[in-house]
Amino acid sequence: MRLGILGGTFDPVHYGHLLLAESCREDLALDHIWFLPTAMPPHKQQRVVATTSARVDMLELAVAGHSGFSVCTYEADRGGVNYTVETLAHFKAEDPTHELFFLMGADALRDLPTWKEPRRLCELAIPVIVGRGDTDAPGKAEKLDWQGLADLISPERLAAIQEHQVSLTRIDVSSSDIRARVATGRTIRYRTPRAVEMYIKTNGLYRAPAETP
Repeated sequence: MRLGILGGTFDPVHYGHLLLAESCREDLALDHIWFLPTAMPPHKQQRVVATTSARVDMLELAVAGHSGFSVCTYEADRGGVNYTVETLAHFKAEDPTHELFFLMGADALRDLPTWKEPRRLCELAIPVIVGRGDTDAPGKAEKLDWQGLADLISPERLAAIQEHQVSLTRIDVSSSDIRARVATGRTIRYRTPRAVEMYIKTNGLYRAPAETP
């Protein structure tokens, strides 16, 4: 099975995440995509706002009804800090027949060489770099700087990774913007699925702290 894995804090999940996953599923003919919420991401410690269970709940609501999407709670269940290379090694050992594709935004390409065991990570899975589409040449992805990765892996592996680059029209929505909008009482309609929007409202997530009288 060609399995795509999209990790993140998803605090909260939004339409940008979902469109990225769907574009990769279609463009790379992936059989299934796992959304992998982190418990405590190594590069974002102390920045997660919602609880792990709430972020998992919102993801479940967001992917409901899509047969090609599901939520994998492996890292959430383990808790603490998890490293992508260790998670991918676990998935590979669990089922060696799976061909793994790790989906990531173009901005993460620059930082990938600083991740734990980046060379091994690139052996366990193909990092799928999702870049912004070129408005002057529709269907053509933005130009990326591959040098940092080229210094770590073989030319053959780099070529395979570059062949799996996906171009995606940019959506100007982010989890941080959604949190800020909720905190200031502004609408988040059409930025995240309606079920997620209502979950945030019902559970009082991301509201600004009440001032002490």
